[in-house]
Amino acid sequence: MARALYIHWPFCLAKCPYCDFNSHVRATHDDDAWRETLIADMRHEAASIRSQEKLASIFFGGGTPSLMPPALVAELLQEAERLWGFEGDIEITLEANPSSVEAANFAALSTAGINRVSLGIQSLRDEALRFLGRLHGVDEALKAVETAQTHFERVSIDLIYARPKQTDEEWRTELSEALALGTSHMSLYQLTIEPATRFASDVRRGIFDPLDDDHGADLYTLTQEMTSAAGLPAYEISNHAKLGEESRHNLTYWRYEDYAGIGPGAHGRRGGVATTRHRKPENYLAAVERQAHGISEARDLDAAEQLSEALLMGLRLAEGIDATALSRRFGLDAERAIEFDKLALYTNLGMIWQRGSRIGVTPQGMPLLDALLGELVSADLVTS
Repeated sequence: MARALYIHWPFCLAKCPYCDFNSHVRATHDDDAWRETLIADMRHEAASIRSQEKLASIFFGGGTPSLMPPALVAELLQEAERLWGFEGDIEITLEANPSSVEAANFAALSTAGINRVSLGIQSLRDEALRFLGRLHGVDEALKAVETAQTHFERVSIDLIYARPKQTDEEWRTELSEALALGTSHMSLYQLTIEPATRFASDVRRGIFDPLDDDHGADLYTLTQEMTSAAGLPAYEISNHAKLGEESRHNLTYWRYEDYAGIGPGAHGRRGGVATTRHRKPENYLAAVERQAHGISEARDLDAAEQLSEALLMGLRLAEGIDATALSRRFGLDAERAIEFDKLALYTNLGMIWQRGSRIGVTPQGMPLLDALLGELVSADLVTS
């Protein structure tokens, strides 16, 4: 299996009103302390993983990891290579905001070893950026994309659509402009009102109304049509790429392969064990100082739970899942984990495809993915 490493940098300059990720605003933080702590946590993960496989991908997420000093990024990568070794074509991604201050670090981040950047553009409309609480403007975003394409082998951009009152024509025009930027990967997310965010409070108070589901579904269909026509089809429900430019790191998650996760709130899964780190930065620092790692919970996953998760995650992908391969992998009958009467129904309705032992969700079924997964994946797992 592929070996991957996730490194979480928890700090942001401001908390976006839609964001429910583990991000924190701090006036200051000690970079030296974070270097020592993250390296200690990384060493614990390397000692816990007995495989001799080299790393195929590293992903710096957050938070806003483009706020990390490039020298710190370089030191973490050097330590990761020392501990695991790197595959020759390793993908090393860093999430970045498109502010001019952060873009100024792109050359140094490239020198440090970053070869793929994911830019949180979120919109190409200044009014929408203000609504989304972003600190950059459209001009900054466009310049950041140009700078990123100069310094990194691969560039991805994130956009949020299905915003309140957004029309089909408005999104068609904005997405056309985004596609014209020529990036090889795009993550296109419908605006979701997550619990415990400022947007959730705003909706409760009647400050704005989310776009209705039917209109959101229309925009989703439009998105699929336009990205496919542009040569960036969806390989996952919200992620689009040119052939061969898919995010290898994210494919590790969705194919249910092992990965180590370090940093505040980071999740990992390796050797049938799910790990979770302390979320609050101060608690994470204290935990690593106390016990030489930041783990708050390490939970054994039985074969039935792993198979269920592999099905739920794998069916997000356009490639679907291979029931026979999953049965061999987990020692369980994957076909018994699928409600076959429902499978036949949704196949006949054109929402599911089947090719031999492979099963997947069709483009027509993807807008109803959550509901389909609830119908298809059974809790009745029987040992082979």
